[in-house]
Amino acid sequence: MNQLPDDPAMLFSVLNMKLRDNYSSLDELCDDLDINRDELESKMRDYGWEYSPEANKFW
Repeated sequence: MNQLPDDPAMLFSVLNMKLRDNYSSLDELCDDLDINRDELESKMRDYGWEYSPEANKFW
């Protein structure tokens, strides 16, 4: 996850922007950026956010 910001608010913003503008799903984003989805979702849950497949964003 080196290409993503460490700051929780920035990470939230960048992920949602990428999901909105470039990817139709979290799986697609993770595959393209070579990110472990389970690790990313765990990190986001630690910050208080969950991924919604229906909305294709974290909230």
